Amino acid sequence: MRVLVTGAAGHIGRFVLDDLLARGHQVVATDLLPVDEPRAEAVHTGDLRDPDLVRKAMDGAEAVVHLGAIPHPNVDDASDLFATNCLTAHRVLDEAGRGGVRRVVAASSMAAVGLAWSPVPQSPRYIPLDEEHPTLVQDPYGLSKIVLEETARAVHRRHGTDIVCLRLPFTGTGERLMRQFDAVRADPAAHRMDLWGWLDTRDAAEAVRRALETELSGCHVLNVAARDTSSPLPTAELMACHHPGVPVFAELAGHDSLFDTGACARLLGFVPRYGRARAGADPGPPPGGARTGPG
Repeated sequence: MRVLVTGAAGHIGRFVLDDLLARGHQVVATDLLPVDEPRAEAVHTGDLRDPDLVRKAMDGAEAVVHLGAIPHPNVDDASDLFATNCLTAHRVLDEAGRGGVRRVVAASSMAAVGLAWSPVPQSPRYIPLDEEHPTLVQDPYGLSKIVLEETARAVHRRHGTDIVCLRLPFTGTGERLMRQFDAVRADPAAHRMDLWGWLDTRDAAEAVRRALETELSGCHVLNVAARDTSSPLPTAELMACHHPGVPVFAELAGHDSLFDTGACARLLGFVPRYGRARAGADPGPPPGGARTGPG
């Protein structure tokens, strides 16, 4: 397929480009930053809020991977972040629908639930956390991801475009991932709001490709996460210390993830290949046997 990838210069974007190109797809790349990829059919540098740029980049595309967005709420102007992410999502998805593109894969986020960047402490209503979990969002980034998902549903209703929105947690590999593992190991309490979720970027790229290639119809929002947590502590201990009293509807064995990714496995046939051990994480307890809870 000829695939337009937005946000191609970003961390996930670079891995997606490699994965798609290695499997024979033609790729058109676009980003605010220059994309150094000589294998691409074309590269467009500019702002996705520009309708002419989006229209030009979309020309001839058979599928779209939309990764381009401000990726966190740590900005001076929260309203600008919200407006930018919502406008670019609508610009790209609507143009894809109008242009007859049949498949779009968009990067949503676990932040759409409302825990990861919440300005006040919150706990999930239940775990494992699935795609039907109630929305708890208070932050502009998570809110923009809800708008992305609703935009995808609207574009499917209007144009019939088949769309997969992948809800991603923290994503990394190599040194980036090791820094995250070290931070969680040193202070698991600081990561209670993201439920210690993570995904190796190589798995993220494969999930994107499978969402492009798998035969399906409709608009789907899917959790994608590693099968274990980012912490060396048992999952049941993490929940007891940091989210006591939350209803648990599955056995928490070992380091099991707190996210339900069954729908992704069923629809895309995708199961992450990388866990903490395979990714190279230190399997030991926190330094000095530090406790995870208060007191």
